Amino acid sequence: MQNKTILTDCDGVLLDWESAFTEWMKHRGYTVDPDNSRNYNMQKRYNLNANEKENLVRNFNESARMKWLDPLRDSVYYVDLIHRKLGYTFHMCTSLTNDRYAQNLRIENTERLFGKTAFTKYIFCDTGADKDEALEPYRDTGLLWVEDKVENAELGTRLGLNSALISHPWNIDSYVTRYDDWQEIYEVLK
Repeated sequence: MQNKTILTDCDGVLLDWESAFTEWMKHRGYTVDPDNSRNYNMQKRYNLNANEKENLVRNFNESARMKWLDPLRDSVYYVDLIHRKLGYTFHMCTSLTNDRYAQNLRIENTERLFGKTAFTKYIFCDTGADKDEALEPYRDTGLLWVEDKVENAELGTRLGLNSALISHPWNIDSYVTRYDDWQEIYEVLK
């Protein structure tokens, strides 16, 4: 494994999945529960049952929106700098869907925003799936693993990765190192 590889989640790290999903849900008549508006769990955020939440998230993740998600914060600029100036490439590990057409849309969106050379590997897990098996080949490499979900960052740490979180309201209470944006990660790497 090259030490110039960065493992990264996608949604909430590179792309603004949350805003797109909120807009998508609004168009379908769903409203955010004001008491859970900052909650990571979409079941609680929209006051849904588990089956409803799973179906809605899967439908969104398999929709054409995957080709048009906006970047999160400063990700485009600093991922490009990390790639071009510092020589890193990225492996994306994301719980999107097993649907290959949606996966292709995710790849097209990523290449549209970040170029065709920054990402050299895409690892897709099913919607909401754990990342244990996907991260296992990277065990004890010490590679940087950038996430937004606390459980996945902690998994990375247990597997011997250098886990980091992109800051969100739902991950404030984690022991994992948090960064507000990709600029902070860039500054550490350079």
